[in-house]
Amino acid sequence: MSLLTNVMEHSLDDGYAEAAARRGAEGRSGLPRTLRAKLGLAAGLVLAALVVTLGAAQARYEAPTDARERQELIDRIEDGSRDADDLQKNVDDLRGKVAEMQRKALQEHGGDRSELVALLAGAVPVEGPGIKLVVDDAEDAGQGENGGPRQSTSFADTGRVRDRDLQRVVNGLWQSGAEAISVNGQRLTALSAIRAAGDAILVDNKPLVPPYTLLAIGDGERLSTEFQNSGDGRYLDVLQDSYGIVTRISVQDEVRLPAAPSLTVRTAEPVKTGEGSTS
Repeated sequence: MSLLTNVMEHSLDDGYAEAAARRGAEGRSGLPRTLRAKLGLAAGLVLAALVVTLGAAQARYEAPTDARERQELIDRIEDGSRDADDLQKNVDDLRGKVAEMQRKALQEHGGDRSELVALLAGAVPVEGPGIKLVVDDAEDAGQGENGGPRQSTSFADTGRVRDRDLQRVVNGLWQSGAEAISVNGQRLTALSAIRAAGDAILVDNKPLVPPYTLLAIGDGERLSTEFQNSGDGRYLDVLQDSYGIVTRISVQDEVRLPAAPSLTVRTAEPVKTGEGSTS
């Protein structure tokens, strides 16, 4: 009977009774847990909104300053570019004046052979009969066939005209009797250099773009025939057959070549103006 009496009097375990009492006390003295969780979430959202608002306000405040500094930098760059262009224009004008003075001095003090010297030095523009030779890259500029004239080179061949190709063509024209030559309007002299910078070809450090138009002064028919029959002319034919490089040559009744942009005097001798005196 004592066991039944104990079960009747203590229907719940002491631990369960304790937990139930604690939950009841919290319900009487505090807020429900669901309500507290909602309030905490709301407080977090308010804090996040406050942070975003402050960040946006700070960005709007700093935006005009960044834009102003950026515009100032752009203005400085543009001013510097204009100054550089003006200086380059002045340099070009001065170079032109110096070249013109050199040409006049060459003509005045060159003696009986002044015209020939001026012609060979590229000091004066010239015109007369000659030929027009156009050399252009292949349309596809693809891989060349094996066994072509460039097989021994260390890099892959394409249908692009190389600097050494242009060198051979120019040398072939000189050897065939050309009196003056220009490439894309750039007059060549004995000191001219044809070099490469990547895929670009430089003539006297000025980049040229294809097609490359070579004008040569001389007896047109004879110059054309001798060049095409020369080793350099046949080399150009092989380039056309092997790599598709385009070449066209035609005789011209009159071609005009400009003077060289500048002359570099490396050696000079005083000119005798009278017995015992020099100038």
